[in-house]
Amino acid sequence: MDLSQIKLVATDMDGTLLNSKDQISHHFFELFQELQELGVTFVAASGRQYYSIINKLEPIKDNIYVIAENGALTMLQDTELQTTAIDRKTYLELIDITRTLKGSQVVLCGRKKGYIEDYGQDFINMFSEYYDRYEVVKDLSEVTDDVYLKIAICNQNGSEKYVYPALKHLEGRVKVKVSGEIWLDLSHNLANKGHALQQLQEKNNITPEETMVFGDYNNDLEMMSRATYSFAMANAHPNVKQIANYMTKSNDENGVEYMLQKMIEAKKASVI
Repeated sequence: MDLSQIKLVATDMDGTLLNSKDQISHHFFELFQELQELGVTFVAASGRQYYSIINKLEPIKDNIYVIAENGALTMLQDTELQTTAIDRKTYLELIDITRTLKGSQVVLCGRKKGYIEDYGQDFINMFSEYYDRYEVVKDLSEVTDDVYLKIAICNQNGSEKYVYPALKHLEGRVKVKVSGEIWLDLSHNLANKGHALQQLQEKNNITPEETMVFGDYNNDLEMMSRATYSFAMANAHPNVKQIANYMTKSNDENGVEYMLQKMIEAKKASVI
């Protein structure tokens, strides 16, 4: 494993860079400064809303690429680099389908903000961790936004068991992705972290052999395939552990920082 050749690092947020308390360690920001000095490009890639991601990464937000909404949107500072959206006709059809899901809450992830119907304060308290800009509306089918990035479905009993079986028939028409223990996303077929990362690699003339990625859940699988140095967190879903080339410590053990430190040391040693 020759980490000295790394030119780009992409990491998931929840369950990966963030600990179980949804926090980023101070050590990460210290390491980021060293990455900058070494000329390493950094990408935050998450299912979260763009505004939520840059809120978490406020001190460095102007110096990173952001892949948001599971690859549907890529940003650099306030510049939109790519959008892979659902058309309104498809969105309305999907909303009708999701209304049949019992015990689930539905979120429209628009370009301007996230939209939900009134599911009660407890849901809003949880949901607002991932969406900094949102609006509670009477009817999701009446929402008009510039762009429909994805539909996120929350089920507290478990998305893989209680939501995916009811929506898997949509695969092929749209991307059906279990993105967390209680979340499932419906998006454009090309809206995934791997496709968005590939575009950034090409833009920056960086190869998979020069790329390091970190992830923990099924929405990271395509991103894993874009890097020779793909790391599954110790707390990762079995699917991610199976496809990743390497393992690191859990998110609560600062597994991302652990490998970044090793990579920085390798790059410095190669210069001597």
